[in-house]
Amino acid sequence: MKGIILAGGLGTRLHPSTISTSKQLLPIYDKPLIYFPVTTLMSAGIEEILMISTEECIPLYKKLFGNGGKFGIEISYAVQDDPKGIAEAFIIGEEFLEKSHSTLILGDNIFYGGTLSEQLTEIRKSPSDGAKIFAYKVSDPERYGVVEFTDGLKVLSIEEKPVIPKSKFAVTGLYAYDPEVAQLAKSLKPSHRGELEITDLNNLYLKNGNLDVTLMSPGDAWLDAGTPDSLLEAAHFVQTIQNSQSIQIGCPEEIALKQNFISKEGFANLIKTAPKNKYGDHLRSLLLEL
Repeated sequence: MKGIILAGGLGTRLHPSTISTSKQLLPIYDKPLIYFPVTTLMSAGIEEILMISTEECIPLYKKLFGNGGKFGIEISYAVQDDPKGIAEAFIIGEEFLEKSHSTLILGDNIFYGGTLSEQLTEIRKSPSDGAKIFAYKVSDPERYGVVEFTDGLKVLSIEEKPVIPKSKFAVTGLYAYDPEVAQLAKSLKPSHRGELEITDLNNLYLKNGNLDVTLMSPGDAWLDAGTPDSLLEAAHFVQTIQNSQSIQIGCPEEIALKQNFISKEGFANLIKTAPKNKYGDHLRSLLLEL
C-alpha cells in the first residue's frame, strides 16, 4: 500500500499567515503541521509516500524531508497547480500508485491514538476491494461531510454539510482505496465549485456497494487544523499531551525507529544534529534506551 498526502491549496482561511508559505508548514506547537500526516502513514507501516503541493511550496517540503531516506522511507513529490479538489490527487498520483492500494490523508489533518494506527495497519496488511472511510463522532456534524450507516456499519449515504445531518459521524480526511481509484476519479465531473469532490468519489464506491466505514475509537482524536481557531486548538492539544505524558506526537525520527525503517545506528546518526530543546532531548532519551 502506498500513501498520498495532499498538502496543496491556497490556505485562504488562514490568510495572511499563508500568503508566503503553505498552511501545512505552519507550526503546531513545536513542529510543522505536515509532520502529523506523514507520521500517521509511517505508523501504519507505509513506506512509499507521494506529497502533492503547489510548485512554489514543494522545495520547502523537500528541505524538510528530502527523499525520505533519512527516515527509511521514499517520498516523491507532485504539483497540483490549482486547488481542483481532493479527488484530483489520484489523477495526479496515478503513475506513482501503479495500480496499488493506497491511503490518502489531508495535509491539515491531525490524528492521534493507537487504535487508528492499528486499524490502518490492518488495512495495509490485508487490503480489499473498494474504499474505506474513517468516521469520527462530532457535536456539530453540519460542518462536515456526514456518513449515515446501519448498526452493522453498512454505509447508507454520505452528505456534504447537510442542514439536517443523518448522523453525528463526520468523514475525516483519511481514506483507503483499491487500485481502481484513479480510473474512477477520472470519471468524475467538477462540482459547482469547479472541483473533483471526494464525496462524489466515495459515492461512486457506495453506488457499487464497495464503500465501508471504520469508526474511530472515542480514545482517539481527530483535528482539522485549517482555520486560525482550529490551528490554535491543535497546538494546545499537542502541548497538553506531550507535556503531561512526556512524549512526542508526530515525531518521524521516533516512528522510523519503532517501525524498523532505520537501524539503531541509523537513528543515532540521524539525531547527531538534534537541537538542544525538548524535541532533541526526547530523541536523545530514546537513544539512551536502546
